[in-house]
Amino acid sequence: MTTLIAFVVALGLLIAVHEYGHYRVAVACGVKVLRFAVGFGKPLLRWQRAGSPTEFVLCALPLGGYVRMLDEREAPVDPAERHLAFNTQPLRSRAAIVAAGPAANLLLAVVLYAVVNWSGVEEPKPVLASPVAGSVAEKAGLIGGEWVQSAYVNGDEASPVRSFEDLRWRLTQAALSGQDMQLLVSREEGGAARELTLPLSQIDVKEADATLFRRIGILSPWTDPVMGDVMPGGAAEAAGLQAGDRVLRVDGKAVSDGGALRQRIRDSVNAEGQTVRQVWDVSRDGSTLSLTVEPKPEKSGEAWIGRIGAYVGSAPAMTTVRHGVLEGLWLGVQRTWEVSWLTLKMMGKMLIGEASLKNISGPLTIADYAGKSASMGFTSYIVFLALISVSLGVLNLLPLPVLDGGHLMYYLWEGVTGRGVSDVWLERLQRGGVAVLLALMCVALFNDITRLVG
Repeated sequence: MTTLIAFVVALGLLIAVHEYGHYRVAVACGVKVLRFAVGFGKPLLRWQRAGSPTEFVLCALPLGGYVRMLDEREAPVDPAERHLAFNTQPLRSRAAIVAAGPAANLLLAVVLYAVVNWSGVEEPKPVLASPVAGSVAEKAGLIGGEWVQSAYVNGDEASPVRSFEDLRWRLTQAALSGQDMQLLVSREEGGAARELTLPLSQIDVKEADATLFRRIGILSPWTDPVMGDVMPGGAAEAAGLQAGDRVLRVDGKAVSDGGALRQRIRDSVNAEGQTVRQVWDVSRDGSTLSLTVEPKPEKSGEAWIGRIGAYVGSAPAMTTVRHGVLEGLWLGVQRTWEVSWLTLKMMGKMLIGEASLKNISGPLTIADYAGKSASMGFTSYIVFLALISVSLGVLNLLPLPVLDGGHLMYYLWEGVTGRGVSDVWLERLQRGGVAVLLALMCVALFNDITRLVG
């Protein structure tokens, strides 16, 4: 029931906001709006404000919506009201009305992300795990366990680092800009700080991915090298490891934190996929035990890594991060832009075959995620709504006939050539757009069913 309610609320809200964008700008441009509908099928509610020409309708199936405007192309229009018809409006007005729907979804995402920033988010404290061997961080003098108090790039003022995620964002921005970063770190929170420089300008990077952070050397926040849940049938269970075991040494070398232990496990498999057995010294109930652990090889991309079938490392220390009104709003704008750009990049990669079509999700997967995020709490559900709102806004801006972006392309053609797209071509493009959209819906539904069955 939670999944159904969360799904209906999410779709209803996002569709209503999208259509309200069209409606509000249409009214502002002097267009007569006949109907504002959320959903399809049998109407559940109808109402109309006194003196308003618009009928508001809520229908049974919340899988879409529409705003019906006065338009000579759809029905005869009284000459006295011709100036109120959509098709008689200037090009800029028609384009604004069409673009207002996706813009409303993107604006909603900004607001939702801002609400999360204002209400506060639980994030790992900015305490660093052991750096990757040979990385920029290790060469700069980081050893693990440092608290990052503040950071800045050349020419900027040092500002406090609120969380580990805050630090990762700054590292990403500095690396992509080719700028070195200065960190003020201490061995304990609020302790005496020392300054060190990460020469990020030496890294040749074109995009932010896992490889970038491995080269920087800062992968995760600091955690205790303690074993968590042990899965049945895994290498950890076969070795006799138990939840709560504290790992002291691997092959005689001290283990400083959970990140270093995870790296030792990953590196236990050579390039040919052969596992090297490890001797672990663990502390359990006040005693020290020596256990032989043989991680299982697993293919990760082009490389082999080791897995033991257990959660490795304690949960990181957390902090609540809240932002002021303006800062939280600006961060909402930034996050909306980042997610929009990532969505476009993924669509582009799928188009040229660099990403799998399995990334396309349909209503069943969205409903599943809606239920899961709602069960995790208010913040998770709001972030989910923001993500779907961005996706809806970006999708509708694609230059595909039947979508808002397709109509904007028609108007671009009209603006460049001085004449609209002919009725013949409109019909052809609409048919092609419907075919493409139906194909995408079939792929999405197939992926949904595959995920559920799998």
